[in-house]
Amino acid sequence: MDLFIKILTNQALLGAVFSTVFVILMGYYARKKNIVPENAAKVLSAILLNITLPALAFNAFMTNINAQTFKSGLSVFVFGFIAYVILIAISFVLFAGYKGDRKDTLRILMIFGSTTFFGLPIINAVLPAATLYANLFNIAYRVFLYSYGLIVMSGTKFDKKNIKTILVNPIVIATFVGFVLWLVQNNAPQTSVKVAATVTNGKFVEASVKSFAFFRIDQTLPWVFRGLKYLGDLSSPLAWLAIGMTLASISLKEAVQEKAVWVYSFIKLLIVPAIFVGVMFVANLIGGGLGFHLTYEAVFPVVIMLATPPATVAVAYAINFDKESVLASNASLLTTVIAVFVIILWVIILGVLNAGGIF
Repeated sequence: MDLFIKILTNQALLGAVFSTVFVILMGYYARKKNIVPENAAKVLSAILLNITLPALAFNAFMTNINAQTFKSGLSVFVFGFIAYVILIAISFVLFAGYKGDRKDTLRILMIFGSTTFFGLPIINAVLPAATLYANLFNIAYRVFLYSYGLIVMSGTKFDKKNIKTILVNPIVIATFVGFVLWLVQNNAPQTSVKVAATVTNGKFVEASVKSFAFFRIDQTLPWVFRGLKYLGDLSSPLAWLAIGMTLASISLKEAVQEKAVWVYSFIKLLIVPAIFVGVMFVANLIGGGLGFHLTYEAVFPVVIMLATPPATVAVAYAINFDKESVLASNASLLTTVIAVFVIILWVIILGVLNAGGIF
């Protein structure tokens, strides 16, 4: 009962759910009342893909790295890449009954969830120690989302011309540059920065002088980073507005009655996380001798992030490339509501598995 109360009264979780639904409804209202033009969703999607999402991708890597914690989290880092290869493979099986753009869209929406905005608030609230592992797992997520996800949804093929187009994509560039900088920051030239006193986890931390890599602009040039952060923070609301505007062109009653949306929701929120609970259990059994082990603090964020609604980036792809944009918007809206209750269920299940010594 305490666990239920803790989750249901968590302000970060409630804020995430309310903000998503509220902004989607505002986009719906704006388009329904012709406050914005018919092509508004496409314009917003273009801004997302070329300006705000690259900033968001880069900003995610402006964080500290500790050699010891990274070593202990190496299993999570490696498993992240393995997990997305597995997700790609099983997506063909789980949506074998669909064809063409519909199949591609359902697959991408299943593979890529809203791990940052929807998943992290829950992880931080329920198991703060798992936050580091969530970020390590998310590295693979960003690599695949901004490469494989873009390729599938844009229809780009692997020829020389299109490969060049992919490599110069702003999101892909920002992701890889940020990732490399995050990895090498401890070995780069350092700059001393005065860190103000803070209260962390209820404990007072005195002001001090710390060293950061010169390119850690969140610390060395906070006024520059503030601009990038403003841009990155625009990503979610702009995507939700685009979703709402797309929904305005259809009947909401018909949307929730579409069978594919319910099939997708069931697979995304229940089947996929369940599969990976089994995969991680087996991985621990056979990987022990190789030094591979996923602790409960690592398993928890993986399952929670897999049980999130589709990523706003994935939905933006569908809208921008005219690839079942209505289906993508419907799936996003429905799973956003359902995910709140399903994630609570997964928190309880994971707690039981941990208490039983499974993880």
